[in-house]
Amino acid sequence: MPTSPATTGARRRADSRRRRFDWTRLPDEELLRLRICDLNLDLRRSPLQRYVQRLYSELDGRGIRFRPHVWLSEEWFSPDGVPGIAMPFYLAHPRLLRLERKMTRAAEGSNGNWLMRILRHEAGHAIDSAYRLRRRAYWRELFGPASRPYRARYRARPASRHHVQHLGDWYAQSHPTEDFAETFAVWLAPRSGWQRRYASWPALRKLHFVQQFAGELGAHRPPVRCRERIEPLEINRRTLAQHYRSKLAGERTRRGILADRLLNRVFTAQPGARALGAAQLLRAHKKRLLRATIRATGVDRYAAHQVLRTAIERSERLRLYVRGAQRQSLRDTRAMLRRLVRRYMRSQGVRLRA
Repeated sequence: MPTSPATTGARRRADSRRRRFDWTRLPDEELLRLRICDLNLDLRRSPLQRYVQRLYSELDGRGIRFRPHVWLSEEWFSPDGVPGIAMPFYLAHPRLLRLERKMTRAAEGSNGNWLMRILRHEAGHAIDSAYRLRRRAYWRELFGPASRPYRARYRARPASRHHVQHLGDWYAQSHPTEDFAETFAVWLAPRSGWQRRYASWPALRKLHFVQQFAGELGAHRPPVRCRERIEPLEINRRTLAQHYRSKLAGERTRRGILADRLLNRVFTAQPGARALGAAQLLRAHKKRLLRATIRATGVDRYAAHQVLRTAIERSERLRLYVRGAQRQSLRDTRAMLRRLVRRYMRSQGVRLRA
């Protein structure tokens, strides 16, 4: 029986896709030798496209006509002066996501909620560039001068009510442009309840500024419409091994080292035959540990969550396991988290996100 042209075309497309992603069957050692430009990734054919469309729908729902262009690169960023967003390549394919988790013990934006939070933040940067908002006197009055230099670390003030709380680590306090991006993300998120949550905070003025901007300029074409893509994958000739060597260099931060010392006292790197992972224990009892930490230290939920998140991430990276009985380990964990909160709140600074 002859094959129809439609069936033949479908087979050709399937064969082409299989050839394009031949690397998915490679073991890690061989995959790491592959150049990033040879991955042949296409954002439009990846699972990421639906999140980009969701961002566009949220912008449209808020009356903003502008659509930041999006491309794949090595990491999350929105270049200064370019109204677009780069997304990390490992989110474009499950095989690369598994490699990212294995190499770094983390994968920023690896679930839908986390991804959208970052995407809204980067959209704030893109909109700042598109409409040149930082040039406005009132923007500078609210957020500070965008020309302020970025620093490797910033001193967070956990009790401050002048900044919104969104991505973690009090990131809005790191720089005026990050303050705006975080404020924009909180305002854009559906059902964020920002009017109620920030009702008595000075940060409410910043949220009202974003709402005012959307009402006044959102329907207009932005003055900056550049479609340049910075560091796109197709020109990146580094191998995945070179990428991860660079990414992991200097990964240990002051905050991480602080957590490592305390975690190593409670957990062990020498697992028994049926030992439970420390990160598994922390995740399984997350709600109870948060409540106990807040009750014992008096910090707010946001601060307690940052410290517990750090403990989970460092436990995974160090490959720590529960030592002895779980009940005793939980008691030791609660004491450790109390100490970590107090030390963290007194620490000299928080390292900036990449």
